[in-house]
Amino acid sequence: TGPWARQTLAAITAREPAPGDRDLGLAHFGALAFAAAVGAGLPATTELTAHDGALALPGIGTLRVADTRPVRVAAAHTEGAIRLTPRGERRVTVFTRPGHSAWSADADWLPPHALPPLVPGARPVPLDDTGPYRAAPGVRHHSLSDPVTLDDASRKPWYESWTGTAPLLALGGPHRLAEATKLLHSLVPLRTPTSRAGDPAGGSCSATRKDAFGVVLASAPPSPVAFAALLVHELGHAKLSALGELTHLHEAGPAAVYFAPWRPDPRPFDGLLQGVYSHLALAHWWQAYALGGPEGPEREHAWAEHARCHEMVAAALPPLVGSEALTPEGRAFADGMVAVHIELSRTAPPPGHLARARAYVDTKRAAWRRERDRGPGHTFGRTTGKDVREGT
Repeated sequence: TGPWARQTLAAITAREPAPGDRDLGLAHFGALAFAAAVGAGLPATTELTAHDGALALPGIGTLRVADTRPVRVAAAHTEGAIRLTPRGERRVTVFTRPGHSAWSADADWLPPHALPPLVPGARPVPLDDTGPYRAAPGVRHHSLSDPVTLDDASRKPWYESWTGTAPLLALGGPHRLAEATKLLHSLVPLRTPTSRAGDPAGGSCSATRKDAFGVVLASAPPSPVAFAALLVHELGHAKLSALGELTHLHEAGPAAVYFAPWRPDPRPFDGLLQGVYSHLALAHWWQAYALGGPEGPEREHAWAEHARCHEMVAAALPPLVGSEALTPEGRAFADGMVAVHIELSRTAPPPGHLARARAYVDTKRAAWRRERDRGPGHTFGRTTGKDVREGT
């Protein structure tokens, strides 16, 4: 709802809004008002508009229509039932009960789905795969795939990977599980990207949005371990974005000049700060998983991930800590990251992992320098990966 409100207000007040933005925003306002009436158990009759083949009723479900052009839909709610009649199409009846999800036997009705609560008493985590405002507007980062609408088969991996995520988060300390329980509001499924040969991400992508706190966009994590790591990483971005709104951390401009081992292109100061913080969180969690998780290949993988994240942070911290752009609050924050990094160093990974991690960072740095030295007119190479996201 927040992104919708901001985008619609911008469209209404803009002198030259993008085509259709005002109509789409105001149409969704009607759907939101109707959904609120349904949620309150109030009778309501109105006419709504479906766009791009769908009419989304927030928190209730989505009606699919045959035409991708705007379609008027007669909507009525009486006790226990919603009746939706797209112009020129048959009526779809959706049944409602207080405290229960709306349901319909009609194949054109898509009910909402949610992952179970992480801990008893917590709220379920919605899988937002139909909302018209679930993805950020404008040009999407090249590493992010499209939002998808899930069917039963593609929804199953989400539930399978979610199972077991809570105890894995808790290995990093009670705060990891607590922050996921409190901060994660919804998940937006993305299409699983095609894995490239040699791509360490294995065909995955994820992101957060500054304008939608608590929303994580991601392709389906392949395992509970991957799901836990994804949440540690992306919620780190969300927390720092929120902190940046509350406290001025630096005075740096938008110039992209900094080396970040997790990206092939130069990063602005704020992007570097975001990346260091989120990878420091990952280094902490992977170390905890290596120390407390199962023995064997999984433990070796955890040590490898910890060492890689730890060394990437080591490479990126100096320009942050040495920057005069930090405010006093930002200086305290950077010093805190240094302290955590030093504390993690007290428990070294098994032999070999640290050397491989340093070689990895050295290779990334050498490639970055080659690209930089080719001149300002050269476009840096693009990669897909789990560490690339909108705005960082």
